[in-house]
Amino acid sequence: MKKELLKGLTEEQVRKVKACKNSEELLSLAKSEGIELTDEQLAAVSGGGYCRSTPTFVCPKCGSGKIKTKYNENSINEWYNNTCQDCGFVWIVDA
Repeated sequence: MKKELLKGLTEEQVRKVKACKNSEELLSLAKSEGIELTDEQLAAVSGGGYCRSTPTFVCPKCGSGKIKTKYNENSINEWYNNTCQDCGFVWIVDA
C-alpha cells in the first residue's frame, strides 16, 4: 500500500492494515478502529487499489525491460528491489 495512504495511522494500525487479506477486512478494520478514510483511501480500497499490480520497470543503466522485481511489504517503507537480467544492475524503488 502506498505510504501516503497510511498517513495518520499509528504503527499498530499500520500492522493491522497490512494483515488484512482483502478490502472487506480493511473496511471492517477501519470501522472498528474508528478510522475515517479519506476519499483517496476509500477509492483505493473500494476500487481494488489496495491490491497492487507490479509496475513495469526499465533498467536505468542499460534501458532493458528484462527486469526481475521483488516487492518488500514487510516494513512501513515498502519498496521494489529490481535486478536487470541483461546487465545485472540492481536498484530499489519506493512503492
